[in-house]
Amino acid sequence: MHNSLLDHINFPKDLRKLDLEQLPQLAKELREFIIDIVATKEGHLGASLGVIELTLALHYVFNTPKDQLIWDVGHQAYGHKIITGRKTNFHTNRQEGGISGFPKRDESKYDTFGVGHSSTSISAALGMAIASQLKGEDKHHIAVIGDASIASGMAFEGLNHAGVTKANLLVVLNDNAIGIDPSVGALKQYLTNVKKGKEKQDNIFEALNFDYSGPIDGHDLKALISELERLKTVKGPKFLHVITTKGKGLKQAEADQVRYHAPGKFNAQTGDLLPKEDRVEPPKFQDVFGHTIVELAKTNKNIIGITPAMPTGSSLKYMMEEIPDRAFDVGIAEQHAVTLAAGMATQGIIPYCNIYSTFLQRAYDQVIHDVAIQKLPVIFCLDRAGLVGEDGATHHGVYDLAYLRCVPNMIIFAPRNELELRNILYTAQLGLNAPLAIRYPRGRGHIIDWQQPFSKITIGKGAMIRKGDTIAVLTIGTIAYNVEEAILKCQGSDKIAHYDMRFVKPLDEALLHAIFQTYKHIITVEDSTIIGGFGSAILEFASQHDYTIPVKILGVQDHFVEHASIKQQHQSVKIDVENLSMVFNAIVLRYQ
Repeated sequence: MHNSLLDHINFPKDLRKLDLEQLPQLAKELREFIIDIVATKEGHLGASLGVIELTLALHYVFNTPKDQLIWDVGHQAYGHKIITGRKTNFHTNRQEGGISGFPKRDESKYDTFGVGHSSTSISAALGMAIASQLKGEDKHHIAVIGDASIASGMAFEGLNHAGVTKANLLVVLNDNAIGIDPSVGALKQYLTNVKKGKEKQDNIFEALNFDYSGPIDGHDLKALISELERLKTVKGPKFLHVITTKGKGLKQAEADQVRYHAPGKFNAQTGDLLPKEDRVEPPKFQDVFGHTIVELAKTNKNIIGITPAMPTGSSLKYMMEEIPDRAFDVGIAEQHAVTLAAGMATQGIIPYCNIYSTFLQRAYDQVIHDVAIQKLPVIFCLDRAGLVGEDGATHHGVYDLAYLRCVPNMIIFAPRNELELRNILYTAQLGLNAPLAIRYPRGRGHIIDWQQPFSKITIGKGAMIRKGDTIAVLTIGTIAYNVEEAILKCQGSDKIAHYDMRFVKPLDEALLHAIFQTYKHIITVEDSTIIGGFGSAILEFASQHDYTIPVKILGVQDHFVEHASIKQQHQSVKIDVENLSMVFNAIVLRYQ
C-alpha cells in the first residue's frame, strides 16, 4: 500500500494530525490492512471491520491513553491495536509469542483494561472514572459495548450504579444487532424500535440518568466526531447510541455475519472462504452434542436445550432449527441460564445447559446455590474444556475440574472420545438424582463412525485402556490420546498401564484401590489445573487410604497459559506426546 495514509499512522498522535477529510481514506486503508492479514493469519474479523470509523473517531477526539478507552470483550479491537503501536507486528496476532487477540494491559498502555469475556467494560470504566474523581484528575473514560453485551446483567449493574454518580463516563453502544450469533431478547426489540423511531416510551438510558444521544450512523465519521466533541463538554454519565454493520467493507462478511465473525482463512481480494481439503474427518465435539441432543429430544419430550448466546458455537443451533420451542438462546446471561435450568428441573424437565467452560465461571454461585444444594439434575455441557488455543488466557477451560470438584452432589465426567460423549448424553436423560457436568474440548476428536447405537454409562466407573505391570498412568478426557502415543514411543511400553478414569467425581474407588495395590508408581495427566484438579483428587484418595507409593501429577501449572496453538500450549505445559514420553521413560528406568 504505497504512499498510504496508514503508512504514517503509528500512534493516535499521528492520527490527530490528519484533516477530517482524510479520515474516510484512512478508514478504507485500515479495513484493507485488517482483511489482508486476517485472511491468512485468521482471527476475529467482522467485529473489527464494523467499528473502523468509531475507532478512528474515538482516538481522534479523545487524548488516549490519558483518556481511557475500554473495549468490551475485545473482538472489535484490531483497528485500535493497529493505530496504537502494533501495526508492524499485527501479523503475529493470536500466535505464540505474538500480540493477543484481545486488549491486554501488559501489552500496551493504550489497552487500559484486559478483556475477553463480555459485559465488563462499563463497570471497569466506571471504576476508573470514580478513581480519577477521587484523585482530582481530569480524564475522560469511554466504554464501548455491543448490543448483545449490554443485555447482560453485569452491564445493567454498571449502568445502574453509574446513573447515580457524577463520574466522567461515556458509554458507547455499538449496536449492530449481533454478538457472535444474532442478539436476542426484549432489549434487542427495544433497540430496534429506537432505531426505527417507533419507541414512544421513556428512553431506558435516560431513565437511568444518562445523557442519551443517538442513534447515529457509526460509519459517518463527520457525524461521529461532531457528536463526540459535544459529549466531551457534557458532565456526568453520557450514552451514545451508534448504529454499525458488522463486517462493514467486505461483502461476504456483511451478508454472513455469523460465519465471518471468525471465518478462518479466506481470499483477501474476493472475500470467499478458502475450500478445505476434501477428506473425511471426525466430527467436532460440539456437533456430536448438537446432533445427539436432537436425536434424544425426538424420543424424550422432556429434554430441552439452553445456551447463553452461543447457539452456533455450541451447535445447539441444530435443535433450535428442528425443535425451536424446546431450545433457548437466553443471550449473554450465564447466571440466568443456570437458574433457568434449575427452575425447569424442579418441574421434571431435563435441561441440557450448554455453556463454554470458561463462561460457566460467571455462574458459579448459581451452580452451587440454585442447582447443587437442591440436588437438581441439571446437565451442564461444558464445551471448550481444557486448553483452547489462540484465544488464550481468558478463554481456557482449565479451571472447571477444580471449581466443580469441591461442590457437593456434583457428578463430573470427561469423555475420551465422541462415542463416550454421545453415550453420556444418552445416559443423562435416563434419570439422575444429581447435577452432571460433562466437559469436552474444542475441535475434532478421533472417531469418524460415531453415530452408533446408544449404550448406558455406569456413573462413577473407570476403565483400563492398556495393561502394564510397573507404572499406571491415569487420565481424564481426551488427553488420553496424547498419553497413548507417548506410551507407544517408550522403550518400556509394556511396563506402563493406562486407565481412563472417566469420572473425576465420583471417583471409581474400587478401581483405584486395585491400582494402588498393583503398581509401583502412578502418574496422572490432565488438561486442567494441577491445583485442585484430577491429580489432586487422586492424591487425596491416596492420603485418605494411607497409600504411600509415588504419585506424579502432570497438567497445567500455576500460571496463565498465553495464546498459541493447542499443540504449542500442550508443549508449554509439558503434556504433549514428546514430553510425556520422556517422563514415562525416565520413571520406567527407575524400576529396571
